[in-house]
Amino acid sequence: MNRPFLNKYFTAALLSAGCFFAVSCGNSDAEIKALTDKVVSVEVAEKIESFLSQDGKIQARLTSPLMKRYDVDSPYYEFPKSLHVDFYNDSAVHESKLDARYGKYNEGIQKVFLRDSVVVINMLKGDTLYCDELWWDQKAETFYTDKKVRIRTLTEIIDGMGMNAKQNFTEWNILNGGGTIKFRDSEL
Repeated sequence: MNRPFLNKYFTAALLSAGCFFAVSCGNSDAEIKALTDKVVSVEVAEKIESFLSQDGKIQARLTSPLMKRYDVDSPYYEFPKSLHVDFYNDSAVHESKLDARYGKYNEGIQKVFLRDSVVVINMLKGDTLYCDELWWDQKAETFYTDKKVRIRTLTEIIDGMGMNAKQNFTEWNILNGGGTIKFRDSEL
């Protein structure tokens, strides 16, 4: 068989195919963008009541007037009109509660970012945390922030920068204390 003859036709066929593809690809930038843009799906729900449980025991109850779920590469839930969470211990005792004007839960890392008038109250001890931003790590069952905080106990008010605490707010630690104001019960 004559190999130069095959190579000649093979080369001609490749050149023809290359020209065909070069001429046929003529999408405009707008057409390419329309084909490659991802559509973000948003689910909206009102008057939410959701329960977080582990081993058949309720750990928390979340309520919110509005929830949005964004179906993107890293799905997340947004609570743009406030949220309230009640935390329970293994005996179903209401240990603490949390309120914030805004929250965003990232499914992948199981963390909630809270902002705007964040308040956490330990129902058993009466300790109360006030801050503008707070992270809630559901896996570690902790709260933390590097922003300004104020904690009010039954006998004092403590200001500082940064804090970490157990989710039930029975134990907390201010990272950079800024001052303590003590008062008597009669001053409450």
